[in-house]
Amino acid sequence: MTGTPIDETQLNEAWEQMFYGFRALTAPPDSLLAERGWSRVHHRILYFVARNPGLTVGELLGRLGVSKQALNAPLKALQQAGLVTVAVCNDDRRARRLTLSPAGRVLEASLTGVQRELLAKVFERAGEAAFDGWSRVMDELAASESRQT
Repeated sequence: MTGTPIDETQLNEAWEQMFYGFRALTAPPDSLLAERGWSRVHHRILYFVARNPGLTVGELLGRLGVSKQALNAPLKALQQAGLVTVAVCNDDRRARRLTLSPAGRVLEASLTGVQRELLAKVFERAGEAAFDGWSRVMDELAASESRQT
């Protein structure tokens, strides 16, 4: 489809596919989070801290693209639940470094694991070319956000 204009019907179809795919991907962890009265932002915090131990609060804000106010309550809830630990940075006493506790790692693995399993099954069925195409589309979507700001 390179260079070929996409019509409105195709764009609507793509949007609906994105909606239904995202719903399928987020429903299992959403129900686990809801049991605790939490939402996707809690999962995002756990996910990024799991992959970047020692991430500062400022770095997490940048990755999530949210305000301090939007991050404060969910991060505090995760701390109070004993899932995220916060330590003062040795090199900058104003900064705080985040890590997951063992319980935080277990919860994050269960939330993300179900999504990873679903993606693995879907990509296996769709094939390598589909994965490559999907990756290009997601990269372009992510890059378009930075081009708009």
